[in-house]
Amino acid sequence: MHSAARRAVASAVPLGWALLAVRWLRPAVIVIVVGQSGETMGKVLAGITISVDGFITGPGDGPDCGLGVGGERLHYWVFGGPWSYDSPGRGEPAGEDKAWLEKTMAANGAVIAGRGTYEAAGHWGGKNPWGIPFFIVTHRPADQPPDGDFIFSGSLAEAIDQAQAAAAGKQVHVMGGADLIRQALAAGLVDELTIIVAPVTLGAGKRLFDGFGQSLELEHLGVRQSRFATFIDYRVKK
Repeated sequence: MHSAARRAVASAVPLGWALLAVRWLRPAVIVIVVGQSGETMGKVLAGITISVDGFITGPGDGPDCGLGVGGERLHYWVFGGPWSYDSPGRGEPAGEDKAWLEKTMAANGAVIAGRGTYEAAGHWGGKNPWGIPFFIVTHRPADQPPDGDFIFSGSLAEAIDQAQAAAAGKQVHVMGGADLIRQALAAGLVDELTIIVAPVTLGAGKRLFDGFGQSLELEHLGVRQSRFATFIDYRVKK
């Protein structure tokens, strides 16, 4: 994994999981559907890491503290063990953590995040850290930076349409934050949902399903488990 991408994950990102630009990963099986105009479109995957008590961050998340106070523990699986925002160096994922991350990253063709995540990440220093098209959902698309690293979209539906076109048949990953994932699920835009459960409780912060009142039926697709996380994959029934 590139160290710059790992730093982006660690220092500033309330990630669904650590989307890292690992371009040399082995190919993955990709589910493709055909749109009304005949173009191929990859599936839409939403995924996020949560605590056992349902939080995606600890309290006080923001630039330089992207996972909130104590929230680093959510992503021990990303770095192979304990780390902190002030850590001078961080490790690598291993075992089931690495296998799951590699499989997922190989399948991704585009990423979508909300404006809140973009701001909390400090705009990733103005550089797209993932190496694939990156769309930001915002009420102010005119704020898009001129360098082309990020593409601002005025709505979630617009961002998904743009991302599927850019992904060229690979999957689109909705990485969060929590509000964006709730919106995508409520609108029926998500094909698969991955919940990564870290074996910790945070007690406070932002909850994934806070205020979500819609009933969903999920089909269990698989599970992986490591010392630092349990990865649960679901298909969203429509």
